[in-house]
Amino acid sequence: MKIPQVAALVVLLILAAAGKTSASDGLITKPSAYSTAVTLDRLEAALKERGYMIFARLDHAAAAASVGLKMPPATVLIFGNPRNGTAAFLQKPALAIDLPLKALVWEDAGGKVSIAYNSAEYVQGIIYPRHGLPTNSQQQQVVESALAAATDAAVKK
Repeated sequence: MKIPQVAALVVLLILAAAGKTSASDGLITKPSAYSTAVTLDRLEAALKERGYMIFARLDHAAAAASVGLKMPPATVLIFGNPRNGTAAFLQKPALAIDLPLKALVWEDAGGKVSIAYNSAEYVQGIIYPRHGLPTNSQQQQVVESALAAATDAAVKK
């Protein structure tokens, strides 16, 4: 490889690594040390411990299989806290198009499992204003901390 190509590759790798846990685009992605099934179970348990209700699991791989297609495991876990969120839904029912919260656990073609979710900063800074709701920095901090702890509990040994 030529020096410019190597330099470009190094820059791309640095940017890719930096983006893994960055919330600058609102999406936080973390690698998991476990299978998708174990990661999902650990995430569900960690969220319940923090007062969240699990509403559903959407299994994209099962849906693909139902129409004869094959894909690696990919499941969206939908969760929330009705005690904290209901007032906002009552005020702005269309908020339900964006919430409750979701986390995606998937396996890539190489067998690597990851988890991704929207940061509380994204929810408060983009989703709430989209629906004309005020932001709450204190609530954002509490939710961000809970999501970070729950997802860390799900993916780390």
